[in-house]
Amino acid sequence: MERRDFLQAGLAFGAAAGIGAGVSLVPEMARAAVRRSGGPLRLNSNENPLGLPQAARRAILDGLAEANRYPRESRIELVGALAALHRVEPENIVLGNGSTEVLQMSVQALAQENARLVLADPTFEDVPWYGQPFPYRLEKVPLDGRHAHDIGRMKERAEGGGRAIVYICNPNNPTGTVTPSSEVDEWIESADENTYFLVDEAYYEYCVDPGYWSCTKWVTKPNVIVARTFSKIYGMAGMRLGYAVAHKEAAARLSEYIAKTNANHLVLVAARVCLDDAELVPASLEANSRAMRILYDVLEELDLEYLPSQANFVMHRINSDLATYGRRMLESGVRVGRPFPPMLGYNRLSIGLPEEMERFAEILREFRKKGWT
Repeated sequence: MERRDFLQAGLAFGAAAGIGAGVSLVPEMARAAVRRSGGPLRLNSNENPLGLPQAARRAILDGLAEANRYPRESRIELVGALAALHRVEPENIVLGNGSTEVLQMSVQALAQENARLVLADPTFEDVPWYGQPFPYRLEKVPLDGRHAHDIGRMKERAEGGGRAIVYICNPNNPTGTVTPSSEVDEWIESADENTYFLVDEAYYEYCVDPGYWSCTKWVTKPNVIVARTFSKIYGMAGMRLGYAVAHKEAAARLSEYIAKTNANHLVLVAARVCLDDAELVPASLEANSRAMRILYDVLEELDLEYLPSQANFVMHRINSDLATYGRRMLESGVRVGRPFPPMLGYNRLSIGLPEEMERFAEILREFRKKGWT
């Protein structure tokens, strides 16, 4: 059982016992986050609005005493903890400066003349950007009618000889939708050794869809790399830490494209504490669920279509020009998401604290009164 499954089971038990109805894990963390906030509502970057937990803050302060030392021991300790979490060996773990560096090093390490980079459209845009300096042939495949990866069409684009790197962001950013894991599994199991899978699980902990599970079980194969991050559920976006879980051959290959000390001591000790914080993930899931319900309610009230999300953001219709909508929202004190072509009639809105989503809901109602959405 992975940590997500264990914690979600615990959260469900807590709800049944009255936690969340009376003795919530969220309020104190939320009040602290509100005290720290200032300026526009930041509903644009899929960050955890609860922020870094107090135990991790203390670990950072304590860690300053060793800030003059290279982070060898703290790195070994975190890698060991991650290996234990995923039931692999330390040689299967590669740290990154956020999961974005994992994606970057994967694209670089696998680059080859006439290789194809196959990905959904739309999806997280950094991967094709990382492929630009290399001789990749970019193959974009529109999402299917479920807003899931069109595995059949992606498979067609990956076939035909030569190397193919398949990027699967699941749950997908920016749609928050899930591609059934059974479909991904079937492809990985049948693929030849020249088809590489780069699976981005940045939002893994948020997903409660029973048809979804991790691809880490496939890292026994040298052509599967799974990227995870501390930026989302763990509230460490500004500290920059991610990691790959991969076959030891693939992990060694990735390691050729990073600085050996790419994660600093303070982020390492904070991450180690976060892994052991039993309240962090349940509190984040509870706050996200409550705040998302507020958003869904106002979107339904205003008859604005949205894609039910398995992440900490929601893609919704705006019925106006996206650039104008974003400008007006900023003037109203809210930063909303960037464009994701071809879905330019939608906005990807990050989930803030429940009270922040209440504020956003009132602003959206005012937009409707003015005929802006």
